[in-house]
Amino acid sequence: MAIASIDHVAIPIMKVDEVLSFYESLGFRIDSSFAPRLYSAHLGQQKINFHDPALWSDSKFTLRGPKARPGCGDFCFVWSGSVSALEQTLRDRSIATIHGPVDRLGGRSFGSSVGESYYVRDPDKNLVEFIVYPSEN
Repeated sequence: MAIASIDHVAIPIMKVDEVLSFYESLGFRIDSSFAPRLYSAHLGQQKINFHDPALWSDSKFTLRGPKARPGCGDFCFVWSGSVSALEQTLRDRSIATIHGPVDRLGGRSFGSSVGESYYVRDPDKNLVEFIVYPSEN
């Protein structure tokens, strides 16, 4: 197969400063090189592009989902630490868990390998899931 991995995803955001701070607090490196219309959050070799309201609301900007609006994102991040470390990280940042812990089959789940997931919302109400696989601890 020629596709190797996901390089990046892009979503529209409304609360620019809050969203950037949220992801930065979780360890993402924020790049504002194309501000004020585009920002990105990098983690390893992947990134999330954030489209500022000036960009996603511009009718001339068509390289996006035509119905995408802030809050449309749904991400799952692999947590490489322990469940207790994840819980503490969320508490330290005053990030409320809206669902979980719950067993989930994720991208690394094969056969009976199940991860434990916690769900939160970022400042624009995008759904953010953290999955902890038993072999990752």
